[in-house]
Amino acid sequence: MKLGIIGLGKMGAFMSERLLIHGHEVAAYDKSPDKTKAIEQKGAAGAYSLEELVSKLELPRVIWMMVPSGEIVQNTIDSLVKIISKGDIIIDGGNSFYKDSVKRYNQLKELGINYLDAGTSGGIWGLKNGYCVMVGGDKNIFEHCESIFKSLAPENGYKYIGPSGSGHYVKMIHNGIEYGMMQAFAEGFELMHASDYNIDLQGVAALWDKGSVVRSWLLELLNDALKEDKDLKSIKDYVEDSGEGRWTVLDGIEKNIPLPVITESLFARFRSRQEESYGAKILAALRNEFGGHSIKLK
Repeated sequence: MKLGIIGLGKMGAFMSERLLIHGHEVAAYDKSPDKTKAIEQKGAAGAYSLEELVSKLELPRVIWMMVPSGEIVQNTIDSLVKIISKGDIIIDGGNSFYKDSVKRYNQLKELGINYLDAGTSGGIWGLKNGYCVMVGGDKNIFEHCESIFKSLAPENGYKYIGPSGSGHYVKMIHNGIEYGMMQAFAEGFELMHASDYNIDLQGVAALWDKGSVVRSWLLELLNDALKEDKDLKSIKDYVEDSGEGRWTVLDGIEKNIPLPVITESLFARFRSRQEESYGAKILAALRNEFGGHSIKLK
């Protein structure tokens, strides 16, 4: 199939390359001309504007956006609708908030343009291992584009989830679960790091990945990270989040579903960004006030 890719960042470039390997014709655009030139070297037809990208595609055009969630997605759609045609298909493969995806589906439906939300997991390893793809939208449009999802994914690694928004919704929950799993590994390995035993943490990560109940791809990645930097001295203890964990927690609040592990894992990331905790100062001050407990002064 011939399709356009917008966004050649960490995932977009590798996804383009994987599609090329599987025989698709890819026209690719990024706001950075250097990234466009790089994917041309892999066999893609480079485009240096959205207009040029659209001109390289055939009706009905299929355009996959791989750009950061939020305003950039909306701005890209607003630009595209001025230059594409009724019947064309836009696929949002980023981590957009599912309610925004439903709004965009309805906005585009009124214009006669089709929209799929495709939650995509695989990170920078997707080129080698394939991407897990969760798709929401009209089923007939999914079926029209199915060869794309099949090429991106490993065997049985893609699925039509349901109506508009469902693909991004399932991907949101996926990332929330990921937060909790990562936090559990972080706490367990920190405890071993602080123990009286001189534990080979990288060796434990490799060991647990061989038949243990907690074996996982995350454990493989932790093993790789510890091989490169045994004590992680080169990494600052600052953990960012990209939004999906927050949305998962908010969805739990809306639905009265308790999410204690995912919520606490999100709050742990917030704490990692504080050079000083005002809340901890409050605790220390209160202990001193009611019990005369010692405090540490700056």
